[in-house]
Amino acid sequence: MLGNIGPLEIIIVLVVALLVFGPRRLPELGSGLGRGMREFKEGVTGEKKDEVEAEPAKVESKVG
Repeated sequence: MLGNIGPLEIIIVLVVALLVFGPRRLPELGSGLGRGMREFKEGVTGEKKDEVEAEPAKVESKVG
């Protein structure tokens, strides 16, 4: 089903989205869609990437 979509159809969909939502809203919609897909993937697979990474150990240097 998805194999029948060509480059012309993708361009038409992008142009319609640009006309409907405008250039200022498209980045917000794209990031929201990406977040939603990421959360869906995490929910399906049961994996979750740690958002808070451990702080690296601070190395104190002695200048003498």
